[in-house]
Amino acid sequence: MIAGLRWFRFDHPFSRRQVIALFCASLAVAMAAGVLSAVRLPFFASADHLVLDNWLRIGAPAAREPGTVMVDIDDASLAAAGQWPWPRYRIATLVQRIAAARPAAIALDIFFPEPDRSSLNTLRESFRRDFGLELSISGAPAGLYDNDGYLGRVLARTGTVGANYLYFDRRTATPPPGGPASAELPPDPSFGLLDLPRATGILPNTPAIEDSLGRSGFVNNSVDSDGTLRRVPLLIAHEGKVYPSLALAAAMQARGVRAVQVEETPGGLQVKAGPLTVPVDRQGQALLRTARSAADYPTLSAVDVLNGRFSPEAFAGRVVFLGSSAIGLNDYHRTAVIPRLPGVAVQAAAAENLLNGGFVRQPAWAPYATTAAAMLAAAAIACLFLWSNNLALLLGGAAAGLLPCAGSLLLFLRTGLFVSAAVPLLVAGGLLAGSFAVRYALERWRARTWQRQLANAREITIASMASVAETRDPETGAHIQRTQHYVREIALKLRNMGLHPQILTRAYIELLFRSAPLHDIGKVGVPDHILLKPGRLTPEEMVEMKRHAEYGRKILLSAAQRIDGENFLTIAADIAGSHHEKWDGSGYPLGLAGQAIPLAARIMAVADVYDALISRRCYKPAFPHERAMELIREQRGTAFDPEVLDAFFSIEPVIVSIAARFRDDEEPGHASGQTGPAAAVTVPPRLEGGAGLS
Repeated sequence: MIAGLRWFRFDHPFSRRQVIALFCASLAVAMAAGVLSAVRLPFFASADHLVLDNWLRIGAPAAREPGTVMVDIDDASLAAAGQWPWPRYRIATLVQRIAAARPAAIALDIFFPEPDRSSLNTLRESFRRDFGLELSISGAPAGLYDNDGYLGRVLARTGTVGANYLYFDRRTATPPPGGPASAELPPDPSFGLLDLPRATGILPNTPAIEDSLGRSGFVNNSVDSDGTLRRVPLLIAHEGKVYPSLALAAAMQARGVRAVQVEETPGGLQVKAGPLTVPVDRQGQALLRTARSAADYPTLSAVDVLNGRFSPEAFAGRVVFLGSSAIGLNDYHRTAVIPRLPGVAVQAAAAENLLNGGFVRQPAWAPYATTAAAMLAAAAIACLFLWSNNLALLLGGAAAGLLPCAGSLLLFLRTGLFVSAAVPLLVAGGLLAGSFAVRYALERWRARTWQRQLANAREITIASMASVAETRDPETGAHIQRTQHYVREIALKLRNMGLHPQILTRAYIELLFRSAPLHDIGKVGVPDHILLKPGRLTPEEMVEMKRHAEYGRKILLSAAQRIDGENFLTIAADIAGSHHEKWDGSGYPLGLAGQAIPLAARIMAVADVYDALISRRCYKPAFPHERAMELIREQRGTAFDPEVLDAFFSIEPVIVSIAARFRDDEEPGHASGQTGPAAAVTVPPRLEGGAGLS
């Protein structure tokens, strides 16, 4: 139990008002996403399509005893019987062969808007018109002189359902009475529940064929913006009349139904045609469900039917669709499951859905359910954000998004209902990402706060340690601040001169600036009678004075060992232990020479000596700036690194400005040479000894 509670923390840093605001903001995001999804904003519509497509692929039904079968005028048929279009009598032969097997219905996924040019009457008329010749044709049955009329009579006798096409981009003349009346549905007041697409024109068959049809349907299809066919239109309005799709007309023919009604149910709108009920949207479209592949739809080649190479049981009691999948006709559609589905197979799949109740149902309450699920996911993530660690937030946030997905998939597989999980998933993902971003920002803020506190602690530590040294040598005054700024300006100048670029990084220079005040920390180990002695030190006292460098190194290194990596105490130890070393090796405590002296110490040596010269000490007065510069210049290449000294002299105005800004209160103007002419100044014996300059 206790181990489980470690996943949660109850000490969140938010006030009650902030907690309420966070919950309200999360719920507002979820509600806004639900509303935008309900109004079919393109982004959310695409997300819904993605979920639907995956559910359709997962739930695609396996092959089963079908209620439909296709006769395909495929490329093999065209190669065997001639190019398209075929003479209408050949189509009539196909229909007769199919009808002899007693199917439930026959539907043509082909329409014939122009007269058949291969009809004998058409040929005789063409020769009369073009050549003035009267063709005499004998021996042909009377019915074969007009192929369109012959096909029309066969279609009427077999009860075949014809096809037409509805225009939305052009207007056509209103068909005369007795025109494509076979396509119209009996009017019904319930059609007013729908907001059907309104066609502007119709492309019917030739009159000889259209007048013979007892029923027909349109072959229009509608694809989404991404080019995928997901919904099939079942009803379209034209000139105040309602027309059915070919699939709906074929299914109605198979069930002996003439009329269609629209019903409004708690789950949404549905089209009812006798025993057939189809869930539709406000535009009269139904969500199509297809098999796993086009091969799952039984198909016979037209040439095999023409040659009698088929079993009548293949057609008996089924709805037969006669169409073409020939590549040259390019009648293919991309669906969620099958990338290339011929148009005739789309009609067969739609009819299969109609006959077996296979259309996907998207209930009217689906938007409310998705919004509610999104709000629950948002509330869960808000709770996790407030009271859990990052791992629990990650796992819980994933569950908040995946559980609605699992529920949506299970509902789809069990009942055929589609309630999209896109909105809950998007809300959960967005809030989860936002939670981590806020967590990251909070941690960054805490880290910066901690760094500021650490920096403040470091500054206090440095100031405290420097103050210890100051209390032993009270006359140093603002010496610490001045040398600190001298050091930084010299280091920046060296960096700008292109010297020591690997060492003099911005971070190193900042550490150097912070470390400089500790350069004389070792003086705490020097007795007062030596440290504060106004006159020349004895040899024994000089030896003791020189030990302050080693004292400082040991003190700082001892503290630095407790901190990982390079830090200000490490640099301070280099400065404290080596800032009295000289370039020629004559310094102390180790007698280091040249590059063996740490760069930080070489920089500090120049800054320290300069400030010691221009400052009053118990053993000397303050020197004028000009005299101090003269004395330092004399030590170029002996006491001081020439490059460091050159950098120091090149920023002389900056050095003077720093000395003036941080001058000791009791010595105004000491760096500007106001203590007397340079010629009147002599070097005290203690300075000549080279020790205790600061």
